[in-house]
Amino acid sequence: MRVARFAAADGEPRYGMVELAQDCGEHPETIAVVSADPLAGPVHYTGERLLLADVRLLAPVLPRSKVVGIGKNYADHAAEMGTGIPAEPLVFLKPNTSVIGPGEAIVKPPECERLDYEGELAVVIGRICRRVPIVRAADVIFGYTVGNDVTARDLQDRDGQWTRGKGYDTFTVLGPWMVTHLGLDEAAHLDITTKLNGEVKQSESTAAMLNPIPRLIEFVSSFTTLLPGDVILTGTPAGIGPMLPGDSVSVSVSEIGTLANPVVAEA
Repeated sequence: MRVARFAAADGEPRYGMVELAQDCGEHPETIAVVSADPLAGPVHYTGERLLLADVRLLAPVLPRSKVVGIGKNYADHAAEMGTGIPAEPLVFLKPNTSVIGPGEAIVKPPECERLDYEGELAVVIGRICRRVPIVRAADVIFGYTVGNDVTARDLQDRDGQWTRGKGYDTFTVLGPWMVTHLGLDEAAHLDITTKLNGEVKQSESTAAMLNPIPRLIEFVSSFTTLLPGDVILTGTPAGIGPMLPGDSVSVSVSEIGTLANPVVAEA
């Protein structure tokens, strides 16, 4: 299933299951509305069905406590950063206030001179969990979505730790929806493509991750309790680069979808 969070004519966030052309045949693409947030508990279909073109997609999940980022999880990206491969997963946290959804503007703050895109696969946690062994990792995953871990590269380098450089409002982009039907084997072989103004900048398979998804869940849950709706950004491949106000950036992950956003300067 493709689970979306959206706003219809009344502007209130709602949830539904996305039915794309490949699902609907000759019928228009739609959202079948459900009663509540599927991450919060059982839901049911309300019987209402809306045209996908008539709603505004929002970030499919608002993490209840945290976004967990993973740094340098692809060898080629570690090399382009001029560093070695970390001995263990390199973890940082992003505030949930940094989350935006598809179509929303990524805002370049005045303190930042270089604003970078980082396309990646995002894992959405589905239950409270702690010290999850690798063999149980699939049990705690609700689904997957597309992520753009926006980074103020100069501030990241200047500070020496990454909270400010990755924590501004609009710096965690998620969408367009969550998919719940992918298994771990499928998630381990997805293609990530990032385009800036239509030009391909990043192209890699999740098969190239240094630490696969089960290892990341095991490691992160060894030191912090994960809650339903928490997000793990699994790392970006090589090809990072700057964005400027007026640019458009998109991240596509095969079997999930495309997340596209404009870039603007802070007013």
